[in-house]
Amino acid sequence: MHGSFAQIKKLLIAYSIALLLIACTTIKPHQSLYDALGKQEGIARLTDAFIEEIQYDKRVLPYFLKSDIVRFREKFIEQLCTISGGPCRYTGDTMVDVHSGMDINEHHFNAIVEDLILAMENISLPTSTQNQLLSLLAPMRSDIIYR
Repeated sequence: MHGSFAQIKKLLIAYSIALLLIACTTIKPHQSLYDALGKQEGIARLTDAFIEEIQYDKRVLPYFLKSDIVRFREKFIEQLCTISGGPCRYTGDTMVDVHSGMDINEHHFNAIVEDLILAMENISLPTSTQNQLLSLLAPMRSDIIYR
């Protein structure tokens, strides 16, 4: 009886090792948010989709009518690249400085978030990637509203 217990134990260990090896070959290595966004090209695509959503949103378009859209695009790409762990460095103004005097409220802030979500969906970003990005942008809310 003792000999069969040892054999069963060896089989269980071998079986466990085999399962572990199979699991290791199917698990994707950790992917950075920058990579998940499609690196620089994907972030530019997302930014362009975002700008397109903004242009059709009457709730927020007035805030962008006098903006330099080329600069907005450049700085938004930098910002997304930087916060997602990419090799960029954000060189724009602070969110407080950019939004001071605009008197953006929750309604406007939520509208722009909806536009960003629509843009992410339009370029088929996975929900988990969307959630990661939104969680990094969310803390900026207090720097944007009621300024």
